[in-house]
Amino acid sequence: MTGQLHRADFVPPAGLANRHVQTLLPRLLPRRHLPHRWETLTLPDGDFVELAWVAPGPTAPDAPLFLLFHGLEGSFDSPYARELLAAADALGWRAVLMHFRGCGRRPNRLPRAYHSGDTADAYWLIGQLAHRYPRALKVAAGVSLGANMLVKLVAEQGGDGLDLAGAIAISAPLDLAASADCLQRGFARVYERHLLASLKAKTAGRLSDFPLALDGERLGRLRTLRDYDDAVTAPLHGFRDAADYYRRASAGRWLGELELPTLILHAEDDPFMPGDLFERLPPPGAAVRVELARQGGHVGFMEWREGRLRSWLARRVSRQLEDWAPTFAGRPRRLAAESEPPGR
Repeated sequence: MTGQLHRADFVPPAGLANRHVQTLLPRLLPRRHLPHRWETLTLPDGDFVELAWVAPGPTAPDAPLFLLFHGLEGSFDSPYARELLAAADALGWRAVLMHFRGCGRRPNRLPRAYHSGDTADAYWLIGQLAHRYPRALKVAAGVSLGANMLVKLVAEQGGDGLDLAGAIAISAPLDLAASADCLQRGFARVYERHLLASLKAKTAGRLSDFPLALDGERLGRLRTLRDYDDAVTAPLHGFRDAADYYRRASAGRWLGELELPTLILHAEDDPFMPGDLFERLPPPGAAVRVELARQGGHVGFMEWREGRLRSWLARRVSRQLEDWAPTFAGRPRRLAAESEPPGR
């Protein structure tokens, strides 16, 4: 590894290194119990996003804040979300997840959805949190789609345009066209079918609201995510077609221009992306640290530690949060979330 590319210290358990095993393991294990409360945040255009705050959370006004953005069709219930939020909570951070429009408990109001390059809602939320917690150090993290969105937002706003001390991008599809191609090959088509079924079901319930030249029969015939992006994502959000959407929304082209301290965690065997992803992209700038693991799958990174399978991502993110908030790291930890075994 050279420059800002580094070898991650992730080591998969013996017999569990396969990319698909790693990708699926977090979804097969019992889901962590994590108390939380909901908040509806109204957006400037009259729509809303739903926030899930880990409860009870710290009371100190200067407690650092961890903001998480989920992946495509993800939510607070996604295994990685609960693990990362619990890890931040265990350190005494205020932890919150923003659901993209329509991914919370209720459909959103306006005839639109969300996509990989849609940074406006995240930007608005970060501004609101800056007003609410002006003394708090803040770090944002994104997973998959949310990671690409976050990298794009950081690039758009420059080094001082966001009230963030740093950003963390996990398994980011920084070249969306390449990811769409990868998901049409081999076993990865299983993931594509799963995601596509969720998107189509959600869209079917709103066809009468959406300004699309699309009926239920044509929606049912869409076979790939690229088809879906051509027929739904692109026209719904002002793109010419899927190719135009992928080109304009992919954040990889800005890796050399990021000014905010940014950690990117990625597995070279991620089935959602080509293995040479970072060879296709500009070299990362001085503010960016890319850690590449040979294995890990897509948002997998499950390791054997303390007698059971645990999330290496949660451990690595915890270490980064402590690095970015050293003055807070010495305070007593909230051990309950860290030590509690997963439960349904």
